[in-house]
Amino acid sequence: MAEQKIIAVVGATGAQGGGLVRAIAADPGSGFTARAITRDPSSDAAKALAALPNVEVVQGDLEDPASIDAAFAGAHGAFCVTFFWVDFSPATEMRHAQTMAAAAKSAGVHHVVWSTLEDTRTTLPLDDERMPVLQGQYNVPHFDGKEEADAAFHEAGVPTTFLRTAFYWENFIYFGAGPARGEDGVLALTMPMGDKRLPSMASEDIGKIAYGIFKRGDKFIGKTVSVAGEHLTGAQMAEKFSKALGEEVRYNDVDPDMYRGFGFPGADEMGNMFQWKRDFEAEYVGARDLEVARSLDPELKDFDAWLADNAALIPLS
Repeated sequence: MAEQKIIAVVGATGAQGGGLVRAIAADPGSGFTARAITRDPSSDAAKALAALPNVEVVQGDLEDPASIDAAFAGAHGAFCVTFFWVDFSPATEMRHAQTMAAAAKSAGVHHVVWSTLEDTRTTLPLDDERMPVLQGQYNVPHFDGKEEADAAFHEAGVPTTFLRTAFYWENFIYFGAGPARGEDGVLALTMPMGDKRLPSMASEDIGKIAYGIFKRGDKFIGKTVSVAGEHLTGAQMAEKFSKALGEEVRYNDVDPDMYRGFGFPGADEMGNMFQWKRDFEAEYVGARDLEVARSLDPELKDFDAWLADNAALIPLS
């Protein structure tokens, strides 16, 4: 039997990494095994992964570079991701990216897939007054900081695919972005997107796409792959929500300044993000060819399919 190719997966109990681990586990005989890296192997989520075939769970913490070195040792590939929403810090993301890039270099990893995003400042300079500058140097910190961190992998000289993701539909479940009931009792989906399309997807499909990239060997090394599951306007999403939930959901388009003022943690960040996607729809949507995503993940879900599986989990106030 040929030697198994180990894929070390950072954030294995999270949305993206978990999708990759489960994709590998669901494909026996592929020649790949998953090394699921988690800060706490004793957690229920980690134990659930350990029960899957072709999966080993190891301890690793991005605040402990030696643990990442050990977790990457002997791996053929590595899936690298950072976690902006823990402390809202691009500086932390950069430091963690440098830790992963250095570990991949030291281990001689053949292929890194790095989960990243565009730097919005290439299309919207900071001196443009359409939106407020955040943290002194960003339009959308969780976008801009990701592309800044691309440099860690370039500078380390590790073979890398730069996987640019899209808005998760799971944000409608866990981030409070789903339909909310107004004073009139009607559900409304509120986003400052006007009539522009929002590239979005199931988070599980990001992991499946990453697996598809690893299975293609060297084809995508050195390339940027931008993905989504579907491109939908707010009105189209509201219509699909209505069908899935069995009651009317209206699309409530608001001004980005109003959205930024909603006051929840990250409201200014999310308001800027939606505004940038609205104002630069051609660039953002145009980069995300759905057929490319589908070629890497033949099971790629559209919004209707995701809602069929998840509508009951969406909290409705």
